[in-house]
Amino acid sequence: MIRTAIPRRFMLRTVVTAVAAALLAACSTGSGSSDRTSSEPEPVPPARLSHGLPDDPVRMLFPATGAESRWTQGLDVFVRQMSRATAASCAHDHGIGLPEDVPVAFIRFFEVPDLDFIARHGLSESAQVPALETGPAATRPGSSAVVRRCLSEGAAAAKTLHDSYATLQRRWFRELASVSRAPATHRALGTLPDCLAQHGVKARDEGGVMAVADALLQTAAPADIPRAGRQLGRAYATCMRPVEAVREPARLSLRTRFLAEHADEVRELRETLVPSLRSAEKEHGVSLAFPAP
Repeated sequence: MIRTAIPRRFMLRTVVTAVAAALLAACSTGSGSSDRTSSEPEPVPPARLSHGLPDDPVRMLFPATGAESRWTQGLDVFVRQMSRATAASCAHDHGIGLPEDVPVAFIRFFEVPDLDFIARHGLSESAQVPALETGPAATRPGSSAVVRRCLSEGAAAAKTLHDSYATLQRRWFRELASVSRAPATHRALGTLPDCLAQHGVKARDEGGVMAVADALLQTAAPADIPRAGRQLGRAYATCMRPVEAVREPARLSLRTRFLAEHADEVRELRETLVPSLRSAEKEHGVSLAFPAP
């Protein structure tokens, strides 16, 4: 799978059953899973999709704010959809079907948390990625050699676009570690345990909140997950706002310096990235789409 960066996902592999149980107890009324607490607002409509690109592509490649990270997510999905569309076209030409793959999804970058989106939809929900329009799929299995050839064609189609920005984008995400190490960030993060406790979440840091979310998704009754997930998302967003008030200006300042240090590469990307994206849309029949609250 082609990745634009290495995000820290909310979906941690550690299951913390006891913490999830405590969360559900805090989020429920005790009279049944279908009851709604007095603090729970009306159901939130599903997240939408947007299609407009930023005025400057560096905001999509090197996100410094949560809202900008939505463009980064969409670019990541676009590259993967390009690969799949090309592979599907190859398979169609050979009259074969390809093995089922995990559906493509928007994956958040928690180095740059999108608090407004999380507060509205929770830690796990996002917009739905549009399905590829590939026409009727053949069911006849192909030989392993032909399947490999089609998958390789898909990867190669995406690689050219991806390689044009991936190296510099990886450097940007590595640079973000300096913001996390800053003393002001550590001081702001010190407010998390008390704030989370006030919201009934038994976690001491961001990793603890993500473990609660993971446990919730794996252990809670399906009917409880949307409500409890939104409550957890609101708690996380509320408690992280003082932290982001420190980190966001630091990331914006860091980006200004980063762009200046890589001025020649950035100038080329500003000139070529958007035309390349539009050309790829036409060639592969995949549309750029970004999650929106």
